Amino acid sequence: MTWPDLIWGALLLAGAAYEAFAIGNRFDGDTLSERLREWLRTRTRTGRAVFLAAWLVLAVWFPLHITEVL
Repeated sequence: MTWPDLIWGALLLAGAAYEAFAIGNRFDGDTLSERLREWLRTRTRTGRAVFLAAWLVLAVWFPLHITEVL
């Protein structure tokens, strides 16, 4: 296992641990989905359209990137 593996693994584990904590507490606005809704302004028509377009681009690009087609 290399240093990048350990660093990325630690970051993912820390994010998952915080998300589990945020889901279990009674505070509003601290889960990843709640933060993304706020940051991306998905409660507005424009925000939803931008989010949908970005999500579709990511859904096409990411598998191609991982399989090294692009």
